[in-house]
This record gives sequence, C-alpha cells and structure tokens, in this order.
Amino acid sequence: MKNLYLKYKMEEAFNRAKEDVKNKNLDTKGLLSVYGLYKQATVGDINISCPSIFDPKGRAKWNAWESCKGMTRVEAMSAYVEFVNKL
Repeated sequence: MKNLYLKYKMEEAFNRAKEDVKNKNLDTKGLLSVYGLYKQATVGDINISCPSIFDPKGRAKWNAWESCKGMTRVEAMSAYVEFVNKL
C-alpha cells in the first residue's frame, strides 16, 4: 500500500514537473537531458535504432535517451523532477 502511494506521489510530481519545464529556457544540453529522462520514464529502455549520422538532431535525442537505459520508470521520473526543480 505504501509503495502504491509513493508511486502515485511520484507520478503527481512528475506531471507537475512536465508543466513547469514548459516555462523554462533550456539550452540544448538541458533539453536533451529532459528528453532522455522523459522518454525513459514514459516508454522505458530505448526501443529504436540509432538514427543516421546525417540526422544529427535525431542522433542527439537518441543518445540522450540511450544514456538513461536501465533506469526504472520511478528512477527516471525522480531524476526528471529533480532536474526540473534545480532549474
């Protein structure tokens, strides 16, 4: 029961952070960090192949998501919330 409550609270904080990040001015590195953590929290481990070298934007996003590989959903949500709160 306690784990379910903690998971609910984390999802609540994650949803708040998703809204808060929209009002932040992030540089490219910050945007990629947020993207990677978001994808890990919502989808899980990366499930697509790496884009071509001729798609630098897609490749950067892929690398950001790939760098979060292995994190659990709750760990990724927690890291996302912590990152946004530090901004």
